[in-house]
Amino acid sequence: MSIHVGILGYGNLGRGVELAVQAAEDMELTGIFTRRDPKTVPVAGKGVSAYHADSLSSMKDKIDVLIICGGSATDLPVMTPKYAADFNVIDSFDTHARVPEHFANVDKAAKANGKTAIISCGWDPGMFSLNRLYSHAILPAGSTYTFWGRGVSQGHSDAIRRIEGVKDARQYTVPVEDALCSVRAGENPVLTTRQKHTRECFVVAEEGADLARIEQEIKTMPNYFDEYDTTVTFISEEELKKNHSGLPHGGSVIVSGTTGAENEHTHVIEYKLTLDSNPEFTGAVLTAYARACVRMNQDGCCGCKTPFDVAPALLVPESPEEVRKHFL
Repeated sequence: MSIHVGILGYGNLGRGVELAVQAAEDMELTGIFTRRDPKTVPVAGKGVSAYHADSLSSMKDKIDVLIICGGSATDLPVMTPKYAADFNVIDSFDTHARVPEHFANVDKAAKANGKTAIISCGWDPGMFSLNRLYSHAILPAGSTYTFWGRGVSQGHSDAIRRIEGVKDARQYTVPVEDALCSVRAGENPVLTTRQKHTRECFVVAEEGADLARIEQEIKTMPNYFDEYDTTVTFISEEELKKNHSGLPHGGSVIVSGTTGAENEHTHVIEYKLTLDSNPEFTGAVLTAYARACVRMNQDGCCGCKTPFDVAPALLVPESPEEVRKHFL
């Protein structure tokens, strides 16, 4: 039986989810739901219809899981709890400092209505989170480091675009090379947030916008830029399209620790991602967790969950027997 999927939001991430759902042998796309006029939304997949988000209220029995593809800055804190009251839901909430608050809000809505929600399903948080936890279990006294980039952060770019006077923007997260080399060498440096990464922002401003105010708002934005050395460069729309139209990303989780009676043996664990398309990869992660979400709800598990709570075998369409045979 196919899992019927709804996609709420049809930007870069929504299109990435659409591709992943269409490639899944056990899934069927019920529709794309948008806050825009559906007639203006060019849905890529054949036979797939776009609907206004208000239509969701009448389609509760046609959707097994709703994948919410909004931004973490303002969309997901409102949308995920709202729709968790009526649907099993998945999101990619990535504001690390606000995960406990978001979890509590979604958990309350989902539990009250017997639904299952899985939040923060991406590659960080998400796949990187799992590898931090696995490594901590193996080397509990080890030092854990996470490096992102060089690549475009969709969430941070979206946060910049929400600033008044900004027409478009791309934000690159860039690891500090000296810090990265020190960690890989097992030197266990003590690094501040500022010492690990820099942030580069390329911004297209509206005509007549206050550039100094925009730059100041970017550099002082809590949870996004205030703890980093950030450069803001204003460019034309043409230059943005020419030089910054791609959405690559990636990074590494590195854990360095020791074993032995006198800690004489050093071990370095590294999990690395190199992504040609951040939204397509993130969409693939969301889709895998959507499958798990439906299975967990069918087993009577409700409330809010994170990737930590999902058994790996629930993520794939193969049977447990096939998983043991081919992956163990």
